[in-house]
Amino acid sequence: MFDQFTVVTDPVGESVALSAIFAVLPLLTLFVLLGVLKVKAWLAGVISLAVALIVAVAVYAMPIGQAVLSATEGAAFGFFPILWIVINAIWVYNLTVESGHFDVLRRSFERVSPDMRIQAIIIAFCFGALLEALAGFGTPVAITVVMLMALGFRPIHAASVSLLANTAPVAFGALATPIVTLASVSSGANPDPRLTVDTLGAMVGRQTPILAVVVPLMLVALVDGRRGIRQTWPAAVVAGVSFGLAQFVAANYISVPLTDIVAALVSAAAVVLLVRVWRPATPADLGREPEAAAVPAARGSVDAELAGSGTVRAAAGTRSDTTSTAAPGLGGSGGETPPGDPRIDETSPVGRHRDDDLEPRPTDQVRAATAGGRRIADTPAEIGRAYAPYLIIIAIFSVANLGAVKTALAKEPWTVKFAWPGLDILGGNGKPLSSVTFTLNWLPAAGTLMILAGILTALVLRVSAGRALRAYGRTYVELRYAIVTVMAVLALAYVMNQSGQTNTLGAFLAAAGGAFVFLSAILGWIGVAVTGSDTSANALFGALQVQTAARAGLDPLLLAAANSSGGVLGKMISPQNLAIAAGAVGMAGREGEIFRKVFGWSLVLLLFMCVLVALQASPVLSWMVP
Repeated sequence: MFDQFTVVTDPVGESVALSAIFAVLPLLTLFVLLGVLKVKAWLAGVISLAVALIVAVAVYAMPIGQAVLSATEGAAFGFFPILWIVINAIWVYNLTVESGHFDVLRRSFERVSPDMRIQAIIIAFCFGALLEALAGFGTPVAITVVMLMALGFRPIHAASVSLLANTAPVAFGALATPIVTLASVSSGANPDPRLTVDTLGAMVGRQTPILAVVVPLMLVALVDGRRGIRQTWPAAVVAGVSFGLAQFVAANYISVPLTDIVAALVSAAAVVLLVRVWRPATPADLGREPEAAAVPAARGSVDAELAGSGTVRAAAGTRSDTTSTAAPGLGGSGGETPPGDPRIDETSPVGRHRDDDLEPRPTDQVRAATAGGRRIADTPAEIGRAYAPYLIIIAIFSVANLGAVKTALAKEPWTVKFAWPGLDILGGNGKPLSSVTFTLNWLPAAGTLMILAGILTALVLRVSAGRALRAYGRTYVELRYAIVTVMAVLALAYVMNQSGQTNTLGAFLAAAGGAFVFLSAILGWIGVAVTGSDTSANALFGALQVQTAARAGLDPLLLAAANSSGGVLGKMISPQNLAIAAGAVGMAGREGEIFRKVFGWSLVLLLFMCVLVALQASPVLSWMVP
């Protein structure tokens, strides 16, 4: 039951093609359950995990004990570090809601531009990229989706916009952790001296910036159709071009780990400067027909009632602190349900809060309303506090990633590495798989740093310990389905990887030979779609990419980079990220609906990346390869 297991690639008739038919079953099950049968993500994840276990045991002859242990390690990895950072990042956000400062932040963004299409660019693309740079692992989606919802987007459209925006920055997310992982696994499988963090980062920095140019245009198209593109293309182009250029320069000439931080700040500054001298025409129907919507833990300046599911529903009313009062139609013609969330009733006395809020909110003291429009003004001090959590996060992560500090925290007792108990799996080369070693970096983990940021945030925002703890408990309740989904799908990924199923799929694609250059990005896309992480996809297929390149006479640097660049396009359809987005806006159970909205965008961008990589492998764009 717990006998040693050696990974095999062709268990069915010693044929990779026949074996691939069985190896793909867990993935097909997952995607059919989500996209066709509309099964809840957590249930789809559990069922697909069961299919992966059956295939591992029945087809790949993996001992039952080893298969179960593999699943437990994957589930543990799903919680730590992935869920650990997402949960704690959302807690920091919830603290801003608890104190009322999220409303201040929202109004600050609105003052940049009242146009919801511009807000989508600034928040989902620019601010989301900054969060991706600092944390990654679903954090930007979890936070920006609720921010968009509070600004007037309906939950499903807020989720779609946030997922689509979370593409170009992903490869350099969490201070370039995916690139660092890719360099580690690929350099050990191919002697090419270019397979380093700097060179791989430079190569990825010559692929994803091109995506960055088109993503903001897609965002405004998703928000307001052709009309959105026609009226706001200057802002979309400025955001995309400035982000892409900054990402290219930073990745190639400044610092790979700081790439997204530089690009996000440059892009945000460019858009802010643009809207100071140019404003798009905002149609009268931009924001029509609002509806009540659930906003997790939303305890802002308006009356709200705590729903039994752990979400807060804002009372219907009219928004008065924005220029637009209607949500945009997707096609610009009003034919489809426009994205707009509940009209917020701010006609009640300024500063009013729930009876159970025994402690006054800071914003209660600084809100001033005009007699007619109830225009809310915030003091510079309150605006500063609203931005403080993100400045705190930047400061903490910057210190933690200083060379000396990072090296010290990577050692015991702050970081402990151990073999997963009872798990005994050998690779095809007869050596133990590196994935059976679990890294518990309990102090330097991004989630732990987020807890520190949360404590400091609570102090700055003057949230008492009791309220902060209650907010932390609510965060777990809100994300309970997302937690099950992520742990189940990571367990699935580990079982597929350690039983040999992913190797089979990779080898099957690699049989394409020279044509594999077109398929290499697809392999990364599959890896991220399954694991939800570009880091995991690079660990999964990075070595395979460079080994295939050697056999097919292709450039290993290009294929390794394509794995990461193609992988970022699978982020928006990953069940983990779908569950995080749905859970963050109180839409648990509707992940399949979100999946269908973003799947087409994912395929279009993937095809674009496949063509780009193929051209970079040809004389046409070979000059782009370092």
